[in-house]
Amino acid sequence: MGIEVIIVGLVALVVGVAIGFALQRTMLKNDTKNAWDNAGRIKDDAEKQADIIRREARAEAKDAAYQLKQAVEHEVDERRQELKASENRLLQREEILDKREESLEKRSATLDGREHQLSSLAGQVEKKEREVAENLDEASRRLREIAGMSTEQAREALLASVRNDVTREAAAIIREREQQTRNEADKKAREILSLAIQRVASDHTAELTVTSVSIPSDDIKGRIIGKEGRNIRTFEQITGINLIIDDTPETVIISSFDPVRREIGRITLENLIADGRIHPARIEEMFNKATKLVHREVQEAGDRAVFDIGIIDLHPELVKTLGALRYRTSFGQNVLQHSLEVAYLAGVMAAELGLDPTAPRRAGLLHDLGKALDHEVGGSHAVSGADLARRFGEKQEIVHAIEAHHGDIEPSSVLAVLVQAADAISGARPGARRESVETYIKRLEQLESIANSYTGVEKTYVMQAGREIRVMVEPQRIDDDQATIMARDIAHQIESEMQYPGQVKVLVIRESRAVSVAK
Repeated sequence: MGIEVIIVGLVALVVGVAIGFALQRTMLKNDTKNAWDNAGRIKDDAEKQADIIRREARAEAKDAAYQLKQAVEHEVDERRQELKASENRLLQREEILDKREESLEKRSATLDGREHQLSSLAGQVEKKEREVAENLDEASRRLREIAGMSTEQAREALLASVRNDVTREAAAIIREREQQTRNEADKKAREILSLAIQRVASDHTAELTVTSVSIPSDDIKGRIIGKEGRNIRTFEQITGINLIIDDTPETVIISSFDPVRREIGRITLENLIADGRIHPARIEEMFNKATKLVHREVQEAGDRAVFDIGIIDLHPELVKTLGALRYRTSFGQNVLQHSLEVAYLAGVMAAELGLDPTAPRRAGLLHDLGKALDHEVGGSHAVSGADLARRFGEKQEIVHAIEAHHGDIEPSSVLAVLVQAADAISGARPGARRESVETYIKRLEQLESIANSYTGVEKTYVMQAGREIRVMVEPQRIDDDQATIMARDIAHQIESEMQYPGQVKVLVIRESRAVSVAK
C-alpha cells in the first residue's frame, strides 16, 4: 500500500513536471511571439519615425538651402550694383581725365606756337638791333665827316632819332599782339561756351500757375462745392489756393502762384475725389497727408540733386531748401532743373579751363537757393541765398559766387564769373523760359505805354514777341539827334521799370516824305 502511494506520487510528480514544462514552454512560446510582435511594431514605428525625420530633415535642408541661395543672390546683386557704380565712376573719371589731357594738349600746342612766335620776334629784335647799331655807326661817321660834330654829340642825336623809331615800332608790335591775344581769347571763350552748351543739352517743360484736375463726372462738382459752398470755402482756407469751377466739363482748375501750395492742393483734391467722402473734416485730413507727402518729395528731390552733382558734405537744411526749388519756377522754367543745368555748365567750363570743377558745380547748384525763400525773406534772392549758405557753413568763395551771379555785387573771382555765365546760358537758351499769356500781354502793353508817353511819338509797334520796339516819330517835331536821345531814354526806362527775359531792342524811326499830286 505504501509503495503504491509512492508510485502514484511519483507518477503525479512526473505528470505535474511534464505539465509544468509544457505550460512553461507554451508560455515561453507566447512570450517569444509577443516579443517578436512588439519588435515588429517597434521596428515599424521606428521606420515611420525615421521617414518622418528624413522628410523633416529634407524640408529643413531645402529651406536652409533656399534661404542660403536667396542670401547669396542678394549679396551677389549688391556686389554687382557696387561694381556697376564703381565702373560708372571710373568711366566718368576716365572721361574727365581724357578731357583734361585733351585740354592740356591744346594748351601745350598753343604755348609751343606762342614760344615759336616769341623766338621769331626775338630774332627780329636782334636783327633790328644789329641794323640799328650798323646804322648808328654809319650815321656817326657821316655826321663827324659832314658836320664836324664830336662823337658824343653825334651819338646823342642818333640815339634820339633811333629811340623815336624804335618806340613807334614797339608800340605797333604791342598793339598787334594785344589784338591777336584778344581775338584768341574771344575764340577760346566761344569754343568753351559752345562745348558746354552741347554737352549739357537738356529738355525743358514750361510750367504754369494753374493745374487742371479731371473728375469722373460733373456731379462731383456739386459735392466739391458742398452745401452753401461750405466744402469749397474750407478747401480754399486750408490749402491757401483758389478752386475755379466753371462750365468746363469734368474739369476743376486749381490756381495759385505758390507752386508748393498748388501741388499740395492738387494731391488733396485728387485724393478726396478718389475717396468720395468730401466734407470739412475729411478735407483737413487729406490736406495733412498731402502736405507730408510733398515735404517728403521735397527732401527726396534735394537728396537726388546733391547725389547727381556729387556733393557729399552739404548741410541737411541746404539740401531741404534745395529740394523746395523743385516746385519753383522762373518764367516757366523749373528752378531745380535750372540749378542742375547751371552746375553742369559751370563744371564743364571749369574743366575746359583746366580748373577743378568741384567748386563751380557746388556754387552752380546753390546759386538760386534764395528763390525758395523769397516769400519768407526780404531782398533779392541772390543776397538771401548767399546769407543762407553762409549761415550753414559754406565757404566764402561759394557764398560770393551766389551773391554775385546777378550783379548785385561785382564778381571778384573766376568761380563767380563762371556761375554768372552758366546762369545766363541756362536761362537764355531757346525754349528754356516762357511767360503766361496774361503776363505776355501785360508786358507788350507796358512797352507800348512807355514808348507812347514821349512827346513826338506817332505810332509804336512791338515786334518779335516783345524783343523789339519800333517807334515812329513825327519828323517835324523830332530831329535826328533827338531821335537818338529818345531811343536811349526809352531803353533806360524799360530797364528800370520792367522785368523781361533776354533783351529789348528800341528802334526809333524818323521819316520825312514830300508828297505832291499831278493834276
